[in-house]
Amino acid sequence: MSDFVLDPRLENDSTNIMATGLCDVRLSKDARWPWLILVPRRADITEIFELTPLDQVLLTFEIELVSSALKKATGATKINVGALGNIVRQLHVHVIARSEGDANWPGPVWGFGKAEPYEDATRDELIAKLREALLP
Repeated sequence: MSDFVLDPRLENDSTNIMATGLCDVRLSKDARWPWLILVPRRADITEIFELTPLDQVLLTFEIELVSSALKKATGATKINVGALGNIVRQLHVHVIARSEGDANWPGPVWGFGKAEPYEDATRDELIAKLREALLP
């Protein structure tokens, strides 16, 4: 088995926030939605069922942890969670904060409009809030 390597598209489209027990937690560079991406640090995994049973439990725990922190940091109306992988095959889980009136509410985030970059200060403030909510 080879070593874990982050898919270049995930690396390019997101900023690393922190590492948890299993995952890299990354912030999407699209400022239209507070959007986190969890990437399990396991090589050659494309599906949740390919993880060991223990890693599956850990992923579920980390999704809950990140979802709760994202809701706390943003006050979102709804937290959407999905693992699609149709374009980027490497297993990753999207955790997206949605609020009434956001871009394309209540429609899906995928395939809607063009990504908008964060202003540095806004991004840094969100990352600080997320880290505070995630760290004990």
